[in-house]
Amino acid sequence: MGGSIFVGVGLVVIIVVVIAIILAFYVMGVYNGLQRLRVATQSALSGIDVQLKRRHDLVPNLVSTVQGYASHEKGTLEAVIKARASAMQAGTVSEKSAAEGQLSGALGRLMAIAEAYPDLKANQNFLQLQGELSGLENGISQSRGNYNGSAQGFNTTLAQFPANIIGGMFSFKAFDFFKADEADRSVPVVKF
Repeated sequence: MGGSIFVGVGLVVIIVVVIAIILAFYVMGVYNGLQRLRVATQSALSGIDVQLKRRHDLVPNLVSTVQGYASHEKGTLEAVIKARASAMQAGTVSEKSAAEGQLSGALGRLMAIAEAYPDLKANQNFLQLQGELSGLENGISQSRGNYNGSAQGFNTTLAQFPANIIGGMFSFKAFDFFKADEADRSVPVVKF
């Protein structure tokens, strides 16, 4: 009878150890899944940063080209330079989103200036820079979509049970989304 107690206790210990091992592997699986999603989201954010850096590098050339033709548009040129500086200093996703929105607006005003200067519109350097900017804007838009999709996948997984508990234990935080520029949200009015 004394031996059967040890067998019973031993069996309980084995069951507890097996459950603990299964639980540990489950936690590791959820943790690794969250890590994979976080790394993918950070990679997508880096893709945005690369596109934004290319746009930031293009701005001085664009400003100097416009300045040669429209030097009295100093306020607009300074607004573009100031918006670029703010965008380059932005740290968080929310700050970048807001600063890049300001830069997009300033660049839009700069492009509108070109309409008033036929010589500028015909300048090959300006046309090339304008084409590069347009391509970069498309790349930025695509990169933002990729990032927001990755962030949504991570945030959704992190919000679900039991990943929310495991994520909380390991200090996982939800990612912010890149917001659309206010100018992009408004529907243009077309009059005929």
